[in-house]
Amino acid sequence: MATCEKCQHPLTPGDNDLFCAHCGTHYARQAQCPDCHQPLQVLKACGAVDYFCPHGHGLISKKRVAFVPLGQI
Repeated sequence: MATCEKCQHPLTPGDNDLFCAHCGTHYARQAQCPDCHQPLQVLKACGAVDYFCPHGHGLISKKRVAFVPLGQI
């Protein structure tokens, strides 16, 4: 689980970011493959969001995607 760089509390996933409920800091997030830990391609169509690993793991279920903080917004 990702933690806040400022206060080390767990980050909560938001719609487009990761949020620290303790100190209020927001972080940009990146979707990573749970198998190879490489960035995933985000596929959006007709309101649906899917994730694809271009490194050989194919489509990745939303439940398996690992979101990691990229930096403070």
